[in-house]
Amino acid sequence: MHRRHLLAAATACLAAPAALRAQERTLSLYSSRHYDTDRELYESFTRQTGVRIRLIEANADQLLERIRAEGPNSPADVLITVDAGRLARAQEAGVLQPIRSAVLDSRIPPHLRDPQGHWFGFSVRARVVMYDRALGLPAGLARYEDLARPEFRGMVSTRSSGNIYTIGWAASVLAANGPEATEAWARGVVANLSRPPQGGDTDQIRAVAAGQGRLAISNTYYLGHLARSPRAEDRAIAERMAVLFPNQGDRGTHVNISGAGVVRTAPNREAAVAFLDYLSGPQAQSLFADGNSEYPVVADAQPSAFLRSLGPFRQDPLNAARLAALSPEALRIMQRAGWR
Repeated sequence: MHRRHLLAAATACLAAPAALRAQERTLSLYSSRHYDTDRELYESFTRQTGVRIRLIEANADQLLERIRAEGPNSPADVLITVDAGRLARAQEAGVLQPIRSAVLDSRIPPHLRDPQGHWFGFSVRARVVMYDRALGLPAGLARYEDLARPEFRGMVSTRSSGNIYTIGWAASVLAANGPEATEAWARGVVANLSRPPQGGDTDQIRAVAAGQGRLAISNTYYLGHLARSPRAEDRAIAERMAVLFPNQGDRGTHVNISGAGVVRTAPNREAAVAFLDYLSGPQAQSLFADGNSEYPVVADAQPSAFLRSLGPFRQDPLNAARLAALSPEALRIMQRAGWR
């Protein structure tokens, strides 16, 4: 992008808070992100604009049902949640409205936002393979597809097929390889499981550290959480783990997003759009990166020191909206393959 265009976008981002400052509004934010570090995001927005944040927290399905039940009188202005699949579900339910913002168009990469502007990704987590560095990476493992090979029998630890991260991951394989190859892959992964799918990503990392399998499928930010844990045993596990970013020789590593959209009935639409603009700015992107071990989405923001220590990687550029569209078929394929 030309320098003058970046300057114009930055000026627009600064002008919006100035216009809002005098209005002293309250922005109702419905969020399924339960991170203490996000509080600084909201407090900083209030300091800049005078717009107070009214925060409602619950899981994504509960928030969606609440907005639908509240109907046209819902106070919800912005919905924040994790994974494109959940954002697409909200879009399909008619909960989100499309918006246009020169700031967002200039700063959020096209593959991390809805083409019609219903939602935008503001941070990403890479879905990687983690292994005990003392044992090393098993030979021949470089791609997600390799996890189905028979030489990795009894090595793979992962979540259930119904988990949104697993569904998005399988959808990325489906987009790359088609349904028949993806079902064969899913059957191979099931055959290679070290134990029945259970628990969250941190449980997969702990299992590998305890010798239950060799390969944990996890989002990167869970390793970051262990690395900065107050518990010495958690930090010791993080130090033992090494990371493989799969598919660096072809399409790149799958990422899922944490994103937001403006609610269709938002009573404070102008403030809601300004809030999304703010989330793409340098301060907010830094808070995402440093506060929660997530990768920022804008080109001029740096990941945290911990994530930089994992090394650079290439993302799969497949649009998150396409992943969301393929998610129902990906789930059916995994279920047919016996992935519980």
